[in-house]
Amino acid sequence: MATLTTRQQVAQLVVPWLLGNYTARDDSMFLVARRWVAELEVGGIIISVGSPLDVTAKLNDLQRAAPLPLLISADLEWGAGMRLRGGTAFPPLMAVGATGDPLDAYTIGRAAALEGRAVGIHVNFAPVTDVNNNPANPVINTRAFGEDPQAVGHLVAAFVRGLREHGMLSTLKHFPGHGDTEIDSHIGLPVIRGDFARMDSIELVPFRAGIAAGADVVMSGHIAFPDFTGNEDPATLSPAVMTGLLRDSLQFHGLVVTDALVMGAIVSKFGAGEAAVRAFEAGSDLLLMPADPDTAVAAMVAAVEQGRIAPDRLQRSVRRALETKVALGLFRQRTAPLDSVMDRVGVQEFLRQADDIATRAITLVRDTLGTVRALRARPQRLTVIAYGDEHNGSVAATLIDALRAGGDTVDDFRLWPMSGPASYDSARTAIGRAPVTVFVANVRPLSWKGFIALPDSLAALITATDSVRPTVLVSLGSPYLLTQTPTVGAYLLAWSGVRAAERAVARVLLGQVPIGGRLPIRIPPGYPIGHGLTLPVTHPDQH
Repeated sequence: MATLTTRQQVAQLVVPWLLGNYTARDDSMFLVARRWVAELEVGGIIISVGSPLDVTAKLNDLQRAAPLPLLISADLEWGAGMRLRGGTAFPPLMAVGATGDPLDAYTIGRAAALEGRAVGIHVNFAPVTDVNNNPANPVINTRAFGEDPQAVGHLVAAFVRGLREHGMLSTLKHFPGHGDTEIDSHIGLPVIRGDFARMDSIELVPFRAGIAAGADVVMSGHIAFPDFTGNEDPATLSPAVMTGLLRDSLQFHGLVVTDALVMGAIVSKFGAGEAAVRAFEAGSDLLLMPADPDTAVAAMVAAVEQGRIAPDRLQRSVRRALETKVALGLFRQRTAPLDSVMDRVGVQEFLRQADDIATRAITLVRDTLGTVRALRARPQRLTVIAYGDEHNGSVAATLIDALRAGGDTVDDFRLWPMSGPASYDSARTAIGRAPVTVFVANVRPLSWKGFIALPDSLAALITATDSVRPTVLVSLGSPYLLTQTPTVGAYLLAWSGVRAAERAVARVLLGQVPIGGRLPIRIPPGYPIGHGLTLPVTHPDQH
């Protein structure tokens, strides 16, 4: 601390974003990152998508270039596979809500910690601690454990323990709660109405549980709580929330990090520099993903020199950051051994655990005409109509292959958000070739998208098909698709489009495993928390 100038202290709190893909050392984007580290002297990096070996090599190079060790963070909400191509992809947290087993939450946390630390990541920006009690929420949805605050709290605590007991810092997000919103904070500013009593009985319950379990970091949410704060400033910029509520009331003493400062709820109003200063004044320590790291550092330094930020306040945050690095052992060893990555990332132990959780999470909401029961009874001829967003070109491929391997005869056709009338005509032709239709839809929460729903044309096709032939709707994402297809006779939830979840759907439709998942959320109008039809094994899995 004594050796750092004000500018160096400020830079220790700035955490820019970096893609984890392979780059040569003289690549222009990597040279920018090297300058952040070596010249601007930022204190950390949030790493995004890349292969495990590329991420490790990239982070090691940056660690060697940094005057002080870097604190590396990543979003590994459903395991390392969320960011590491080849890491273990578990189903999302709402699938754990469907099993209801804290051990499953612990298992995902443990695997994320072991795989993440193997490539040089120290902080997991997870678990999502929000209570998803708004079906229209476009950005939380299956990322949360569920809707019941107490149940969410138990699972959050278990996830935190899984991370911490295996060497990785945990993060509770998005404080004080992003579940009851209908606006994506990447785009605009969500507003939640309700006084402290409401927050204390809903949003804050799982945060208290996570803090009690030893959570290391809390991430702010870009959400306004005007009935509590008296204004419509986002929580990230509110001293009443980030200091009064989090530090003083909830007695959280760890690191506080902003959600991404590049998000529309913040940067569009305040700009890169002022957003960073205001977030720090409100109570945050680490400034995540400012729109421009240089501007953020310059604005913070100016705020100290002008007296807006007291030197001792700055030093408290820097001390927290440095003490965290000391506790992680980064001053002794800051790089990760490249030759052990293949022994730790994507190993069979974790893949089996992902398959197990995904299978037990499958939830049968409705089977009015017994279509799912009939599919499980014997091999069938069926048509699979798969729908996925533009980022998932292989949606349902694993599922279809597994159905065919299990004895079903499958015709398939894929639809996309941009599919037009000709594609829908082709889908209807494919539907006519088999007596049973299975629609598989991967509608998931995507940042910056702003909504989460089936296209109207697809909802209409599902409803029309269901009226004339046995039909199953399988959701590989949002559980709320039934609101657009209220008459469909069979509705099956897999919570995710990861391969483990697709394999689980196939095993369920083939009758190889029992069905026993329970809803961790309400599906309006008629399905309460805890609902789920149970079916026994029909044809035991031979694998």
